[in-house]
Amino acid sequence: MTGLRVLAVDDEQPALEDVAYLLRADPRIGEVLTARDGAAALKLLDRAMAEGRPVDAVFLDIRMRGLDGVVLGRLLAQFTRPPKIVFVTAYEDHAVDAFELKAEDYLLKPVRPERLAEAIRRVCGSRTEPETGPQADTIPVELGGVTRFVTSTEVRYVEARGDYARLHTATGSHLVRIPLAALEERWAPAGFVRVHRSHLVALRHIDELRIDSGRCVVRIGETEIPVSRRHTRELRDLLVRRARKAGPR
Repeated sequence: MTGLRVLAVDDEQPALEDVAYLLRADPRIGEVLTARDGAAALKLLDRAMAEGRPVDAVFLDIRMRGLDGVVLGRLLAQFTRPPKIVFVTAYEDHAVDAFELKAEDYLLKPVRPERLAEAIRRVCGSRTEPETGPQADTIPVELGGVTRFVTSTEVRYVEARGDYARLHTATGSHLVRIPLAALEERWAPAGFVRVHRSHLVALRHIDELRIDSGRCVVRIGETEIPVSRRHTRELRDLLVRRARKAGPR
C-alpha cells in the first residue's frame, strides 16, 4: 500500500505549517497538500478526484474564516468516496460534531507528535478495513483534559444519564454528551441492544442471561443489568440466534 495522500486545512499559516511538517515526517504519509480555507480545500479535493488521485484524509481546523471546519466536514461526508476526517483545533467544544461526522480523531492544538501519530494510525486502520460488515465506530471522550476516541468494540454497556450517556469499558467509564437513543440507533448494526429504558448492552459482552421469579437480568463481567419485561423475549431470542450462528466451541 502506498503512503497516504492527505490534506491539511487551517487559516492560520503557522499552525498549517506545523501540522504539515509533522505529517510529512511520518513515514505512513506519501503526500501532503495544504489549503488556507474551506473553499480552497474543496477546489483541491475536486481536482484530486478529477485526476484519479483522491485524498485519503483531511486534517481539518474547525474555527476558520468563511467555511468553517464543521460545515466543510458535512460537505465532505456527502462525497461518493469521502476522505477520512481528523479535526485539529484549539477548542474542546466540538467533540459532538466530530462524533456525528464519524471523524477518525480529534486533536487539540498545539498538536503533539505522538497524538498525531495515533490519528494517522486510526486513518490507516480504517483505510484497510473491509467494506463489508459493520465497522467499529468511534466516540470522543475527555481524559484528563485530553480528547481521545473510544471505539464501539471497547464498550460493554451504556447507561443513560439524562442528555448524557456513560460508556462502560473493561478499564473504566466515560461520560459523554450524547443521548442513549442516539447511540442505540447508531450502534444497532454493531450488536448493541436496548434492554431497559436506561441501558444499552453489547450482545458479544453478555456472559449470562438469568430469569428469576419473573425478573430478568444480564451479567456483563461482574455487573448485573436489569432487563425490562418488554425487552426480555427479544433479548433472549437474539442471544439464541447468536449462539446458533456461532456454533459449537
